[in-house]
Amino acid sequence: MLRARNLLLTAGAVALTFLTLGGAGNAFAAKPLRVNGSTTVNPVVTEAAEALRAERGMTIHVDTQGGSSGGIAALGDGRAEVAMISRPLEPEDRTKYPKIRFQPVQIGSDAVALVVSRDVWDGGVHALSKEQARGLYEGKIKNWREVGGPDRRVVFFNKEPGRGTWEVFAHWLYGDPKKAPLVNLPEIGANEEGRNKVSSTAGSITQLSSSWADGKKVFALAIRRDDGKTVRPDNVSIRDGSYPLSRPLSVVTDGPPRDESKILIDFLLGPRGQELVRKQGYLPLAAQGAARQ
Repeated sequence: MLRARNLLLTAGAVALTFLTLGGAGNAFAAKPLRVNGSTTVNPVVTEAAEALRAERGMTIHVDTQGGSSGGIAALGDGRAEVAMISRPLEPEDRTKYPKIRFQPVQIGSDAVALVVSRDVWDGGVHALSKEQARGLYEGKIKNWREVGGPDRRVVFFNKEPGRGTWEVFAHWLYGDPKKAPLVNLPEIGANEEGRNKVSSTAGSITQLSSSWADGKKVFALAIRRDDGKTVRPDNVSIRDGSYPLSRPLSVVTDGPPRDESKILIDFLLGPRGQELVRKQGYLPLAAQGAARQ
């Protein structure tokens, strides 16, 4: 009986040691890394998180609540360790959260495009000037025939203010998003929602990451400059800076990245992470000679 009891105690000690060692070996799982922000950056980070989860046992929660500004707010409020943004970090971000040492790290580049439904594209609208884009946004241009397109009512799906895509668009049109007028337009959130709305709605237009324009159901328009030349939202014009709605894609931490945040960001900057950037249709750092901000 005593020998059996000793065997049970020994077995219990071995089991406890195994559990302790197992817990130490999977320390990342005990403290999830919280990431929030841009739906444009999200596909890259989500795939990186899946790889790190499989290979290193890390638990990474990725959310897109509120877009870029939502990510900044989550980082500022302590609800996330990493923010994803598809716009430059603004002075207002630092003013609103003075205790946060915002550290942006660029992982690639992208462009905001004005995308239209197939009927608008087939009707002859392939480019817009800034003045025409402003007229469409403010509702002064109500029919596509006013810009050389089909006789069809304009339906403008507006990105929610606070989204990085909207802020880049508003900065281009008005010089400062705060100067953008209030408009009464149906609002959309994520890129996928915007693409689905435009592809299924005749006469529609929205602001969208250029990589989400598939050229089959939704089409990215060129920008007509003041000199009459047009610039398309492609990698060449993003690289040389000639497309006016180009933008950095970044992840942001409070101070220099450390612990799990550093592991994620190092992965994103490495060859496999940069291949994910390319896979999503964005411009990797090596293709533009970019470096950490």
